[in-house]
Amino acid sequence: MSAVADTILANARVRTLHPDRTSASAVAVKDGHIVAVGDDGDVRDWRGAHTDVVDLAGATLTPGLVDGHSHPYLGMEMATGLDLSACRDLDALRTALADAARAAGPGDWVLAHGLDHNAFGGRPVHHDLIDAALAGVPAFIRLYDGHSALASGPALAAAGIDGPRVFAQRAHVVCDPDGRPTGHLVEFAAMALMDAVLPRENAAVRRERLLGLLRDMAATGLTGAHVMDLQDPGVLDLLADIEESGELPVRLRIAPWCMPGTDTEGLDHLVALQRARGRRWRIGGVKFFMDGTVEGGTAWLEHPDCHGQGTEAFWPDPAAYTRAVHRLARSGVRTVTHAIGDAAVRHVLDTVELLDDPAQRALHRIEHIETVPDSQIPRFARLGVAASMQPTHLAYTRADHRDAWSTRVGKERADRAWRCRDLRDAGAVLVLGSDWPIAHYDPREVLATARLRRLPGRPETEPVAAGQALTGLMALEGYTSHSARSVGEQDVAGRIAPGYRADLTAFAVDPVTAPADEVAAAPVTLTMTGGAVVHRT
Repeated sequence: MSAVADTILANARVRTLHPDRTSASAVAVKDGHIVAVGDDGDVRDWRGAHTDVVDLAGATLTPGLVDGHSHPYLGMEMATGLDLSACRDLDALRTALADAARAAGPGDWVLAHGLDHNAFGGRPVHHDLIDAALAGVPAFIRLYDGHSALASGPALAAAGIDGPRVFAQRAHVVCDPDGRPTGHLVEFAAMALMDAVLPRENAAVRRERLLGLLRDMAATGLTGAHVMDLQDPGVLDLLADIEESGELPVRLRIAPWCMPGTDTEGLDHLVALQRARGRRWRIGGVKFFMDGTVEGGTAWLEHPDCHGQGTEAFWPDPAAYTRAVHRLARSGVRTVTHAIGDAAVRHVLDTVELLDDPAQRALHRIEHIETVPDSQIPRFARLGVAASMQPTHLAYTRADHRDAWSTRVGKERADRAWRCRDLRDAGAVLVLGSDWPIAHYDPREVLATARLRRLPGRPETEPVAAGQALTGLMALEGYTSHSARSVGEQDVAGRIAPGYRADLTAFAVDPVTAPADEVAAAPVTLTMTGGAVVHRT
């Protein structure tokens, strides 16, 4: 090391995740990068008159955690209003909505989110189940999957939704046999019918909410997130505005959506957009949807679900999806594709396999992968397709399959739910994330759930497919080295070694060896992004 460090992190148990040196006790940082890794005895050689030496008091230092699937900006909109995630049945739902309606002022709406499909007790989602509790106050409730919502009767009237609609992509306004809307709006195009009448925050409020959210994320140990949307182009102006007066607490790698109907001009725009970047944000890739969700009946399955649904792709012409992915790949653009059902996963892998150039094959990721047969597991590693999964989504399923997701797909497909371990054992790159706001962004919960196959702090809950549990090291790699590999950043991120970015997370316990329930509750003692301490206790 030839230069004096800006910051030294000392007295730590360093998990480098680098094969050349797996452990250390001190790390030197200068100009946003790691310049030396060693022992506490090396500190005196790295230190200058103005070096900040941080004593980590035995904390475990790891590469900075990166959420592999998150929606910070869109999530703020989706997570607005009343949190209904604790409602387990209709009585609890009606009570919560009635309390919110009584508190509403003239002209107000009840906005809510996080509602579990299981709260309806197997009944079809219908505004008749909630309208009386709302006493005339319009309400818009996002269900937990993020792909569907329930609008009350007055809300439907305000938006002028009085019957079925035809969409260019897979979406529908669910109607009763007489053609009257039930209020159940499935997929983005259907939910967007409400946009014109829903209350909206002004830009200043959104800016402060976003910055506050990113600070809260940093406090849980996150140094970055792979952002899976860019619906509002104004977000880039907002990020640039934040960086004019300060720094983002976490790095954001943003993948704008490519939806069915995108023409050649639209694809060329997505290619050009890859040049957009700031100091800690950048456009990096393009997001596709190959299907929707199991609970909404829009996951693309090889065989119909229990309601006879799930046999259609999100792209009405799946071949058009393949052509779009190939055009982007030839331009060197990475793609990530939402694929939950087995048919959707297969089609994405088939699409990649049709690419002749191995370098172009290595540009792709599949998100979610909720159910997949044995035949598809080895194809991920063989084709170089990364798997991106969210273990805390298991919270909406039960080991006995008596939940909406499992009932919908049936026992055979439910038995192969979220096959994290099988993918890792088959040699696939496995990225872990939260899909916030579908599940909480706290990476400690995800790390623990990946090992437990149940939510932490609930030992009475039977694990879902316990054989798919990851080891502590595998889980940590899913937030660090494998996350970096999935976006081609393995030479600059995901490990602690000279030349790598100084994105670092310190835990009060060892996230690899400590009991998983303890990891979920363990303090994060320090988060460093780009050499700057963005959280410290």
